[in-house]
Amino acid sequence: MNFSMRFKLASLLAVFGILISGLTGYYSYSSSRTMLLNAAERDLLTATQVLGRSLQASLASASQDVRLLASLPQTRQLSGQPAASPVAHDELAATFSSLLKVHPEYLQIRLIGLAEHGKERVRVERDGKQLTRVEGLLLQEKAHFPYVFKALDLQPGQVRLSPIVINHEQGAHSGLDKPTLTISGPSDTDSASISDLIVLNIDLNKLFKQLKADLPSQYEVYLSNEVGDILIHPDASLTFGFDRGQRILLQSYFTPVDSLLDGSRTTLVTTSLDHSNADRELISAFVRLPLDDDSGKRQVILGLSQPADFIVRDIGTLGWSIAKIVAVLSLLSLLLSALAARALTRPLHDMMHAIQRFSKDRTVSPLPLRRRDELGQLARSFQEMQQEIVEHLNQLNESRNALDHLAQHDPLTGLPNRRMFFERLQLAIISARRTHQPLALLFIDLDYFKEINDSHGHALGDEVLKAVARLLSSATREVDTVARLGGDEFVILFNVLDEPEDIQRIVHKLHERFQSPLRIDGLALNVRASIGVSRYPEDGDSAERLLQHADRAMYAAKSDGRNTFAFHDGGGAQNQ
Repeated sequence: MNFSMRFKLASLLAVFGILISGLTGYYSYSSSRTMLLNAAERDLLTATQVLGRSLQASLASASQDVRLLASLPQTRQLSGQPAASPVAHDELAATFSSLLKVHPEYLQIRLIGLAEHGKERVRVERDGKQLTRVEGLLLQEKAHFPYVFKALDLQPGQVRLSPIVINHEQGAHSGLDKPTLTISGPSDTDSASISDLIVLNIDLNKLFKQLKADLPSQYEVYLSNEVGDILIHPDASLTFGFDRGQRILLQSYFTPVDSLLDGSRTTLVTTSLDHSNADRELISAFVRLPLDDDSGKRQVILGLSQPADFIVRDIGTLGWSIAKIVAVLSLLSLLLSALAARALTRPLHDMMHAIQRFSKDRTVSPLPLRRRDELGQLARSFQEMQQEIVEHLNQLNESRNALDHLAQHDPLTGLPNRRMFFERLQLAIISARRTHQPLALLFIDLDYFKEINDSHGHALGDEVLKAVARLLSSATREVDTVARLGGDEFVILFNVLDEPEDIQRIVHKLHERFQSPLRIDGLALNVRASIGVSRYPEDGDSAERLLQHADRAMYAAKSDGRNTFAFHDGGGAQNQ
């Protein structure tokens, strides 16, 4: 049977069209699936790193709290003085209680005297929803615990982080049988030997509950110590095996974690089967984190995982859409090949080129959208698919940017947080050291802020903090940095000063701003502040020393009656 050239050409074009349609659909499906998985792996690793930075920041903040408590005047007054007045004990206990109220993850704060076999001198802890002060005969001797006798080599200002263990200390109230991290540091005294320790216990579960609050619900968290013992796991029966005489190691379930434990890598993304469900595949990301410990030995392995089928659950819909596109294109090839074989060649080539560019680098190329035939319908369907994929990728990028912003800013006021402030301060010091320009640091603490919270509630207290943040931002320039360290503590970095004397005028102006009432929710509140000032290079050449001296100057302002300011003068603080 003889067939015409048109029939042969039409048949060839029809077969070619069907084949191209099928290959394009498969390639688009496969590339889209791979692209989604790769993007999810990057986002999972980013989320793990952000969670790790949040954990480091929380522990660094807790360590700073220990250093702060160790340097308080009440602590110095009690240090090495067993017969110190009850008033000093009561004041220090009140300070402990205030800190426990601000930090729900803190379980217990103690002052331990080493001269009395490690006997507790001041102890405040959680008992359910209440705070309890333990006194008298209930105070215990703790010299045999590692967080006491291993802290003897520390110097004032240093801290030691204990291994994360289950707390079995009798009488620990809410902390009993909970995963606990203990931070201890010596009191800041003029003596050459340690006489007292500040000891802070942190509830690991509550800390991670706070850190996980903004993560997607499908993320599962893993945590191990520096040798791989599992501390946090979705299956609670696998945690703290060493506490039951077993060794349950993270690397037993995620073999590649060995490369983090031996120090050859700091990050890892891996795919494995879920040990509790062999039919489920997990995508996991792990990072090795050093903790804020002056010995430099405390490290943990932190990981997040999510089911792979959660990531590709929309692939089925995408596959069905691609299948419909392939079917439409095949039908068009059969019906129109005899009439439009030559006309189809160029548009199909253009569309294939657009698909390849989109699959390769997600570049959206022009398509014949204005055509009113099947080719136009195919082009519009493919454009919708491109838009869906691009929109999904944009959502993933927005989520990642939101996590990065959350790691660097205070969620209440929107100001830079402690971590971001320290980065800017360190950069400013480097620039000032190079250009020989002065800079100044203001440490601002609100006076009687607790009374505002107690009288008007924490919701109004939050509005006060927002109002103070706006006041400080409006009183400074765009080149200055206003940050919230936590609680009612703010700092301002002035890294562009024409003359060193300019800081006197700036502090006076800021002090005057606090003399006017703040109107919040119809109330006129008198919000006052104590301000401490340190300057570079007179008061220190590092971020830590400048902040420490500004903090001391602020406490000097508080000691001088509050609602005033003080400058650090190199040997102490000078009130104004």
